[in-house]
Amino acid sequence: MDKKLYKYWSEEEFKKAKEFAANKQTPFLLIDPKRAAKKYKSLKANLPLAKIYYAMKANPHDEIIRTLADLGSNFDVASIFEIQNLMDLGISGDRMSFGNPAKKESDIIFAYQHGIRIFVTDSMDDIHKLAKNAPGAKVFFRLLFEGNGAVWPLSKKFGAHPDMLYKLILEAKNLGLEPYGISFHVGSQQKDIGQWDHALSLCKYMFDTMKAEGLELKAINLGGGLPTKYVGPIPSLKKYTDVINRLLSENFGDKMPEIMIEPGRYIAGDCGMIISEIILISKKSETSEHRWVYIDVGNFTGLCETEEVIFPIYADPEIYLPGQTSESEVILAGPTCDSSDIIYQNYKHKLPDELKEGDRLYVMSTGAYTYAYSAVCFNGFPVLKTYILR
Repeated sequence: MDKKLYKYWSEEEFKKAKEFAANKQTPFLLIDPKRAAKKYKSLKANLPLAKIYYAMKANPHDEIIRTLADLGSNFDVASIFEIQNLMDLGISGDRMSFGNPAKKESDIIFAYQHGIRIFVTDSMDDIHKLAKNAPGAKVFFRLLFEGNGAVWPLSKKFGAHPDMLYKLILEAKNLGLEPYGISFHVGSQQKDIGQWDHALSLCKYMFDTMKAEGLELKAINLGGGLPTKYVGPIPSLKKYTDVINRLLSENFGDKMPEIMIEPGRYIAGDCGMIISEIILISKKSETSEHRWVYIDVGNFTGLCETEEVIFPIYADPEIYLPGQTSESEVILAGPTCDSSDIIYQNYKHKLPDELKEGDRLYVMSTGAYTYAYSAVCFNGFPVLKTYILR
């Protein structure tokens, strides 16, 4: 066993986190906003053309929002509740984009009344609601995009084919809206950098098509898709941004549109770790190949992305020393009575053979879509507690 945990948080960071967590009851999510700030700054440096709109659905914790707001971030919102959350923190509507194409009429009214002027759409009905309730708003039209190579392709629910977008854009113009640009999403945790090539080619096609109609689009929203570090290799941020910068230059040259990007998982993922306790270790028979390791966090308390996302999970490397501890594959399960609360059905983590009840496990890269997903007290287990590491 080596100290692979330190590939995610440094030894110094881990020791600080362990000391902070020592007297706290598990399970809980520990967030270090400084790590989110580091990711934001890195993206800004590597993709200077883009105005960043943090997708707050990834992690809407106040400390994450405050940290990013202080750095100058804008915010992508999906509901009036996220809008209200931002306003409660003193963030005005002119720093928000309403990125959800499925909106109630009352949602549009609320957003417009509170200063939001950027909306995303993919349907004729939504265009009509926007024209009625958000006159003159800037509208992005979302392309339907397959997102091959992504952990979450996001291709089933949102987006429209280019020929539909053509009709939507003309209708929006006729109704007094400002057709502002094209948006897309290559899929969450996208590992295939080439997907941006196809997406930006479609954007260029739409820009040229609309220009032939006398209508000049002004912006591209690159959406999300930049990955965070889970189990397995991913390209560096620079490899992604080098390709995106090159593709923008090749497609648009000196007539570069305004560029927006909506990172969520990329910024929030690395900033959190879940600390959990082992509550039971068992075998189903004398001849079972695998131990079952039950822990006090599971699919209903923040880890519902398992199977699609392989979170790095480790025992304490300061207790189970490198080179002195044998490991074997285990089946990990959460604490509820639901039989679906098996953290990994098809993947087996290796954990120390000497592991015992009461030991703590550290689930790394859990800053995104854990705090946000843990919302129902199933079996009476409370929502995932969250602490901020100062």
